[in-house]
Amino acid sequence: MGQDHIRYDILAQDALRGVIRKVLTEVGAAGRLPGDHHFFITFLTGAPGVRISQHLKAKYPEQMTIVIQHQFWDLKITESQFEIGLSFSDVPEKLVIPFNAIRGFYDPSVNFELEFDVPLADEDEVSSSEITAYPVPVEGEEAPAAAAKEGEEKKPGSVVSLDAFRKKQ
Repeated sequence: MGQDHIRYDILAQDALRGVIRKVLTEVGAAGRLPGDHHFFITFLTGAPGVRISQHLKAKYPEQMTIVIQHQFWDLKITESQFEIGLSFSDVPEKLVIPFNAIRGFYDPSVNFELEFDVPLADEDEVSSSEITAYPVPVEGEEAPAAAAKEGEEKKPGSVVSLDAFRKKQ
């Protein structure tokens, strides 16, 4: 097989992050989430550009998962990051999260999940840029595991190859 000079892996990862950006942009414009949609977003707290309080950084030194559902404010989206106000134990916090810091996005209302291979700060600088997409289960099948909380492991799910979405010749 030839060398990938185009870097399709990076292009695909950027495109899928664009899905998150578009969804958050629409939520920000509306000021609320549509229907029963809500999001679990897991991100690296030590990634470049992440801005969270020292209290949250001490509590979640590597990664944390936020839930965007009923109570959020000041949602602002740019090409490279989003800002959001959330409450943690009744303490309001402003978070700035670059899209490149996101490890996972999950909308349990429709069982839609994206995972990105973003290395932790102490891992090797080389990233494999793998993308794992979990399919929506058909009726009667078990749904994918919800976003993992800090320190918990996710149950392995079905990995969907991007080849599955290519048009057949």
